[in-house]
Amino acid sequence: MIVYGSSLSPFVRKVLVFVAEKGLTVEHKPVGLQDKSPAFRACSPLGKVPGFSDGAFQLADSTAICHYLERRYPMPALFPSTAEDYGRMVWFEEFADTVLVPAAGKVFFNLVVKPRFLKQPADMAVVDKALADDLPPLFDYLEREMTGPFLVGGALSLADIATASPFVNLAIAERPLDAQRWPKLGRDIAALVARPSFNGISDRQAAA
Repeated sequence: MIVYGSSLSPFVRKVLVFVAEKGLTVEHKPVGLQDKSPAFRACSPLGKVPGFSDGAFQLADSTAICHYLERRYPMPALFPSTAEDYGRMVWFEEFADTVLVPAAGKVFFNLVVKPRFLKQPADMAVVDKALADDLPPLFDYLEREMTGPFLVGGALSLADIATASPFVNLAIAERPLDAQRWPKLGRDIAALVARPSFNGISDRQAAA
């Protein structure tokens, strides 16, 4: 199996962690967005990361990839068994992908991507607004939902992996979660990102 894309993308990180928690072996090729290599474009025709191949099978989009992996390699299970918990897992992944990642991305893009890769100054007004206005309500919501140590069904699932991934980006940007203000969230995110599946990702500190 091959996963294409830098793990500085929380979507790529999500897939790499999911693969590691499955105990599967994967080759990680940290290509950038819109990379022109034929192998990557065969997996991801829109040039977005992650791209993925499992032998002759090719796929893009982190959600699609994780759903494929769960069906193809069902043990250990990273999707809950009950309909209610499955629905909540889908919701938390959607929340992470479409709400939390974009909000955290404003911080990461301005404090990491622009100065270190684009050689442009950070827009601190955008950063300050994200930290003061955009992110706190999202953290408040997750703090209420955290019953510990996992979001759904009392076991690790895609919900936890997707939710924890953007917090790694905030830490790389040196704007980590305030664990005193959000103690339950801080406790559970710290435990998640300390797992070997997160720590084993080789290029996640490439921007540090």
